[in-house]
Amino acid sequence: MSLLQWAGRSHILFCIICQIEEIEKTSFVFMVFTAWSLSEVIRYPQYVLYMLGACPTWLTWIRYTAFIPLYPVGILGEVVSMYMALPYIQRSNLYGNLFELLPFGYYSFTTVLIAIYPFLWMPLYMHMFKRRHNKLTNSSMTRKKTAIKKS
Repeated sequence: MSLLQWAGRSHILFCIICQIEEIEKTSFVFMVFTAWSLSEVIRYPQYVLYMLGACPTWLTWIRYTAFIPLYPVGILGEVVSMYMALPYIQRSNLYGNLFELLPFGYYSFTTVLIAIYPFLWMPLYMHMFKRRHNKLTNSSMTRKKTAIKKS
């Protein structure tokens, strides 16, 4: 699951946003970067504090809840950015030399990717809900066990 998410982020960043100046300046790229940044600003402090054994439960809750609005916002920004890039990709034959031996070009690849993005995204989103349930249930169970031991 992580590999698929990394591949999607890397593709949109390096192959679309960094290569097409017109796309860099759109509000959809702002949406993508805002969603990505907010998720990382929450994730890394939670990781560090968890590793130190000092993570407050509210931070764990935010870590496993913030994705609910952030993930769809990021995905929407990614898909619209790819869609907006299609005319430029076609006009400039972007990555034409890399696709010359294949029976399809980068334009076709991106068009198909846009079409299947919802089917790739939904399993990742559902996986995050399962992780959320496991992490929040386990952390609340740990608190209950600790509270019982103390009394």
